[in-house]
Amino acid sequence: MALTALGMVLTPGPNMVYLVSRSIGQGRVAGLVSLAGTGVGFVGYLVMANLGLAVVFSVVPWLYIGGKAAGVGYLAYLAWQALRPGGRGLFEPAELAGDPAGKLFRMGLLTNLLNPKVAIMYLALIPQFVDPALGNPTAQGFALGSVQIVVSLAVNAVIVLTAGSVAGLIRRRPAWAVWQRRITGTLLGCVAVLLAREVPARARI
Repeated sequence: MALTALGMVLTPGPNMVYLVSRSIGQGRVAGLVSLAGTGVGFVGYLVMANLGLAVVFSVVPWLYIGGKAAGVGYLAYLAWQALRPGGRGLFEPAELAGDPAGKLFRMGLLTNLLNPKVAIMYLALIPQFVDPALGNPTAQGFALGSVQIVVSLAVNAVIVLTAGSVAGLIRRRPAWAVWQRRITGTLLGCVAVLLAREVPARARI
């Protein structure tokens, strides 16, 4: 489970894009506050997925499918923004307003709750690791989700703390910025395509 969570968090997505942009545009503290909101979003998914969210999505399948479709569309948009001529890479600074801590926290939370990678992780991927023979499935779900949260927060914290240094390095080497945009855009596009295949799938109880 830890390796799966590591692979997911290292793949660019809405969370990484938001956290990096905040860290570069407003500083590490802003990035860490945003990360705190992201962490609460993970906990929200963990609780809901283990206490009946899958049942709700099974009863109202369009809600789950629509949310995933919107998330995939956002990933495709991010890929286009990176790949289009004159686009901006993940670690290239952008002009951002200096938002207060409360807004940073809320935006981190909202970005995570609308992240299709997280929805699929909790409602389709983590349940595959649950073995009824090992005991209470709900307890296992909470344990596995906790592992995912720890891995994701640790990796994202490193990204937040190093984003400024990476951005400075890329700024000094323009050719690196071009390749970084191409790599990030391609990865985002690949993730969007892979997740798009999961859009029609209904939530599993």
